[in-house]
Amino acid sequence: SLLGIIHNQIGLIELNSDLDIETVTEIFIRINSQGVVLSQADFAMSKIAANDIYGGNELRKCIDYFCHLAVAPEFYPQLADTDQEFSKTEYFQKMSWLKNEKDDLYDPSYTDMLRVSFTSQFKRGRLADLVALLSGRNFETRDYEESIAEESFKKLKEGIFNFMNETNFKQFVMILRSAGFIDPSMIRSQNTINFAYIVYLVLKYQKINPAKIESYIRKWFVMSMLTRRYSSSPESSFDYDVKRINEIGIAKYIEDVEAAELSDAFWEAGLPQQMNTSVASSPYFNVYLASQVYAKDKGFLSRDINVYDLIAFKGDVHHLFPKNYLKKHGLTQNKYNQIANYVMMQSEINIAIGDKSPADYFSKLLEYCSNGNERTAYGAITDLDEIKDNFTIHCIPEGMENKNIDHYEEFLQERRKLMSKKIKNYYWKL
Repeated sequence: SLLGIIHNQIGLIELNSDLDIETVTEIFIRINSQGVVLSQADFAMSKIAANDIYGGNELRKCIDYFCHLAVAPEFYPQLADTDQEFSKTEYFQKMSWLKNEKDDLYDPSYTDMLRVSFTSQFKRGRLADLVALLSGRNFETRDYEESIAEESFKKLKEGIFNFMNETNFKQFVMILRSAGFIDPSMIRSQNTINFAYIVYLVLKYQKINPAKIESYIRKWFVMSMLTRRYSSSPESSFDYDVKRINEIGIAKYIEDVEAAELSDAFWEAGLPQQMNTSVASSPYFNVYLASQVYAKDKGFLSRDINVYDLIAFKGDVHHLFPKNYLKKHGLTQNKYNQIANYVMMQSEINIAIGDKSPADYFSKLLEYCSNGNERTAYGAITDLDEIKDNFTIHCIPEGMENKNIDHYEEFLQERRKLMSKKIKNYYWKL
C-alpha cells in the first residue's frame, strides 16, 4: 500500500561546500542520468526556483506558466483562479496576452525560453554559465560574489520580459511567416528558431532599422536550416555566434557566414547532394516549400490554389513519378520517396493521375492545352503557356512527356539542381 512509502530509504549525497559550480553541475547531471535524464536547463530552473531573495521562485513560475499558456491558452482562467498570488504579479500581467493567442508556429518549452532569454541578455550560449552567474560566479577572479548573483537575476528577469513581450514575440513569428514558414511542420529544429529569436532580440536592443532586422532574421533562419547550423553542439554554436554578432555586428557577420557556407559550390553541388534524401521532413524540402509560399506559387497543375493553401489545409504531397508506378518497377521506399520526386498538389488532381507514368500524364496535359480545349485532363489549367509556367515554378525538368522508369535517376538529378536554384534565388531576395 501507499503507507509503505514511509519506510523507503532516500539517498542523500552531501557535497563539499567549496566545490565550484561546474563540478556541482556535472555531479547533478550524472546522478540524474540514471533515471529521467535531466539537463543544464533543469539545473538552472532548480537554481532559479530555490532563490526567493531575488524573486527566483516567481521567475520560475513565470517561465513554466508562459510555456504552458503558449500551448494551451484556455488554461488562463484556471491559472488566475488557482494561483491568485501569482496573478497579481507583473509577470502575470505581461503574459496575459496569451489568453487569446492561437498561433502555434513557435510554442517554446521552458528550455527554449530560458536559453533565448539568457543568450540574448548575457551574450553567452552555455546554460552552465547561467547557473554559475546566478550563484555569483566572477569568471575573472573565480570567486563568488553576492552582487553578481543579484545582478544576474535582474538581467535574467529582463531577458524573460523581453522574450514574452507581446510585440517582440508576435513580430518575430510574423517575420518567420513572411519568409514562407507558415506551419509548425516546416520547422523541425527548435534550436534554429531559438537562435533566430535571440538574433531578433539582440538586434532590437541595438536599435537596428526594423526593416533590416526582418531581412537579417529571414536570412539567418533560412541559412541555419540549410546548413543545419545548430544540429550538433548547439550551445557552442550559440555562444560563438552571439559573441561574433555582438563584436562585429550582424551585417558583417552574416556576410562572412554567407561567404563561408553559401558559396556557388554549395548551391551547385552541396545542396543538390544533400537533397538526395527520402526524409520528407528534411530542412531542404521545407525550405523549398517556404520558397514557394514566399513566391506565392500556385499548386502543381492548379490555376487558383496556392501552395500556401495546400500546406495550410494539408493538401497532398504528390510523387511526380507516381509511387505505385515506381513500386511496380521494383523501386524501394528510399527511392520512390525522394524529396526531388515530391510536389504539392490538390488531392483530386493527385487521385486523377493515379499511377500513370510521367510520359502518359504529361503528354496528355500538353495535348489538351495545345488543342485549346476548355477542359484539361488533370487540374484546371487549359493554356499552354500557363501550364509551362506552372512546370517552371515547380522545378519540373524539360521533356517529362517522354520520361519513363529508365529516366528516373536522371530526372532526380535534374530536379535537385532546379530546386537548389530556386532556393538560391529565394534566399538572396529575403
